[in-house]
Amino acid sequence: MNEQLDKKEIAKQYVKASVHYGHHPKEWNPKMAPYIIYEKYGYHIFDLVKTSKLLCLAGNVLQKNAEKGGKFLFVGTNRLSSSIIAKQAKCCNSFYINYRWLGGMLTNWSTIQKQIERLKLLEEQEKNGSFENLSKKDYSQKRKEIDKLRRLFNGIKEMTSLPDVVIFTNQLKDTLAIEECLRLGIPTISIVDTNCNPDMVPYPIPANDDSSSSINFILNYLVNRILIGYNNQKIEIN
Repeated sequence: MNEQLDKKEIAKQYVKASVHYGHHPKEWNPKMAPYIIYEKYGYHIFDLVKTSKLLCLAGNVLQKNAEKGGKFLFVGTNRLSSSIIAKQAKCCNSFYINYRWLGGMLTNWSTIQKQIERLKLLEEQEKNGSFENLSKKDYSQKRKEIDKLRRLFNGIKEMTSLPDVVIFTNQLKDTLAIEECLRLGIPTISIVDTNCNPDMVPYPIPANDDSSSSINFILNYLVNRILIGYNNQKIEIN
């Protein structure tokens, strides 16, 4: 998203990506009232001026952290976000969780690290051909285990410490994960639809979380801000 574009052009981009659509009024959270401009076609419509300001604020947080060499974790565990999260996180050399958030993923990080080490061990055994010497039963068990661990931890396999900022695409789906981040004092950014609680996260972005184009639009902007920060720090992105 080009910051130099005039306001009308920026608004067109938001609308094209369906960022402005909320839920049916019956499903709303009253705390989202300040970010809703009106109701249309049976949906609440976001005030895109406020959305733009808060998106920019979140981008500032990410850029400043990137300039300091910070590391980021993207989280989106529903089907809609899964592939988008992985793709966007990889674009800025960041970590991601896109299958399921395990309780204690961050608050019990030392235990999670042991499971990640188990995944790395299995992958090394797979690579050197050790699986070929197993019985059919043992081979099947190893394959199931490695596939499960990859789904859970592939996006954080190289994460050696807690992230500096965590970005969420669906507040309701990943409430427990957000609560972990808050307990640890990790700055948290999240898309908040009209059925969410914007007070739950330090950096809410009022926007449609039920549209792949909206999610992709928001994340693309945030990723670009991270890349700008890394570039300013002259950190090489692989």
